[in-house]
Amino acid sequence: MRTAFKEWAIVVDALGRGEQILILRKGGIAEGRGGFKPEHERFLLFPTLFHQQRESVVPSAQARYDVIAPGLPGPETLRLEYTAEVAFARQFHSLAEAERLKGFHIWRDELVAERFDWGRDKSLYVMAVRIRRLPQRIELPMLPSYGGCKSWIETAVEVDDSAAVPVLSAAEFAAKLAAVEKALSD
Repeated sequence: MRTAFKEWAIVVDALGRGEQILILRKGGIAEGRGGFKPEHERFLLFPTLFHQQRESVVPSAQARYDVIAPGLPGPETLRLEYTAEVAFARQFHSLAEAERLKGFHIWRDELVAERFDWGRDKSLYVMAVRIRRLPQRIELPMLPSYGGCKSWIETAVEVDDSAAVPVLSAAEFAAKLAAVEKALSD
């Protein structure tokens, strides 16, 4: 596997601990007029430290960020620990739809509204993902091609994910997914 999805380190941590199964995305500036598209069904998680992620998440996630930040690699290193498989992807065209997911992710309400309203297209994507932990962390040099405000990159090396283990059991994941689907259908 070489496809990787750039996401805030604190969100990758929440996904990797099974705290959440959702990824919310508007899209990066480098993605052009079409914005973000959920192009891949399986991918590596590429943790980033871009933007104001600590201030943009709920207080419990801010506290967690303070715990993990000292152990995060420097800007010259890409650390890969997790893969994701998309269970569903959906684009919200109303803020009210996106707000139904409160409590299922660590973004603050203000960030959800800000991202929804950003740009010409008033929308937001959500992906429910099943996360698997690689048998060992992989650290790669950060390459210039990985930079920029874009969601998807291709790593310079192939990553074998055949021995990756789900962070949530099938039953735990199914229960979380059912709760999300129920919130969206209410």
